[in-house]
Formats: sequence, structure tokens, C-alpha cells
Amino acid sequence: MRRRGPWAVATPLVVGLSGALFAVSAASSDGTDLRPGRYTDVASLVEAESRSYQQLQQRVTRLNADVARLTGAVDDPEVARLQQETDQLKGPAGLGTVRGPGLTVTLSDSPISLAQTTDVPLKLLLVHQQDVQAVVNAMWRGGASAVTIQGQRVVSTTAIKCEGNSITIQGVPYPQPYVISAVGDPDALTQSVITDGYLTNYIAQSEAPDIQIGWSTAVESDITAPPYDGLLDLSYATPAS
Repeated sequence: MRRRGPWAVATPLVVGLSGALFAVSAASSDGTDLRPGRYTDVASLVEAESRSYQQLQQRVTRLNADVARLTGAVDDPEVARLQQETDQLKGPAGLGTVRGPGLTVTLSDSPISLAQTTDVPLKLLLVHQQDVQAVVNAMWRGGASAVTIQGQRVVSTTAIKCEGNSITIQGVPYPQPYVISAVGDPDALTQSVITDGYLTNYIAQSEAPDIQIGWSTAVESDITAPPYDGLLDLSYATPAS
């Protein structure tokens, strides 16, 4: 009789181990994707980075308060005059608190379950920077006296950008849902938002069964828009000599 080679023993063993690995993976996933991408791991990372930023921002706020207190203690007429001019410009620059009734719009990605089954392109199931920007622009046109995104005050230098699987606002990444609030006449704000050409299409997609992109509005009796607390220094280019 011919002797059996090593592959006669190794092949059944490899097949058996592969089957065991498939069984373990199936049990661990419980029917879900083990690498769901945007909807879990990345969102958790962005949320952690946002919390870290907020802690650092609170420290900056405390230090700025100390600087303001020490500046106010300086007994100098010129310093007092400049401080008075600065105080008058805080409102238009978004450096003062604004409070009153208004409108809140919330944007969110389509449900995860739908993203795994629909044939619609993935880009239609996610909130993009132009969606957030369209809401902000409509609110300004509706007479908003102050606008916030994720609680951050929007000013003339605020940048809204898509970065990877999140939206970055003033250099800070935030996961969805995106909450945009405006202080102003609720009726005027609502009318401006729902009649905006771009947002009309977005709202229609939110109602489409195969898209269901997140959209909701809420009239608020009391919204507080905190002062802008980001960097005030501007970076700009200069011509080479």
C-alpha cells in the first residue's frame, strides 16, 4: 500500500479550522457588518475628539476671563477707551450672548438598516457640508440675529467642511446628527427654510422611502446663542517682495 502524504492530513485540518473561524465570525457579528465604517467606529472617535476639544476650550475661556479681569483693572484712560470700543463691537462680531425665540433644524444620516439594503448611492444617505450650509444661509435670509451649529456660534469666519466621515466646524469634527439653531422670528425663519430651493429637494429626499435622510424642525420659545469662543486671529497671505 502507498503511504499517505502530509497533505492528506493537512488539508482536512485547514478546512476544519476555516469552518470554525467562519462560525465564530458569524456568531460575533450577529448578522451585522463587522466593519460598518462611518456609523460606529469613526463616529465614536469623532465624538471623543470633540469632548477633548470642549475641555480645552473651557480652559481657554477661563484664561480669557482672567485676561479681561486684569485688563479691566488697569488704571489707564487710553486702555479704558479702547476697551469701550471693543465692547461696542462685540455684538456685531458675534462675541456677545444672544437669546430669544427661534427655530432649530436637525439633519442626520439615513437609518443604518436602510443603508445596508437600498440601491440608492451612498452619497444621498449622508449629510454633507452643503446641506448644513444651506440651512444656515436660509436662516440668515430669514432674519436670524444669531445662528449656532452643534452649540457653536456661527460668525463671518466660520468654516463648515466635510472631513472624512464627519463635518468640521471651526476646525472641530462633529458626528451627526447636526443641530442648527437660529434666534429670530420663528415664522419668518421657518418660511425661509422650507421655501429654499436646495432644502426643498432635501426635504423631498427625507420623505422618500428609499432615502429617508434625517430632517426635523422645531420652533423654540427660548434659544441661547453663546458668544463665539474660537480664535480671533486671522491668517492671510502677503505678496512676496
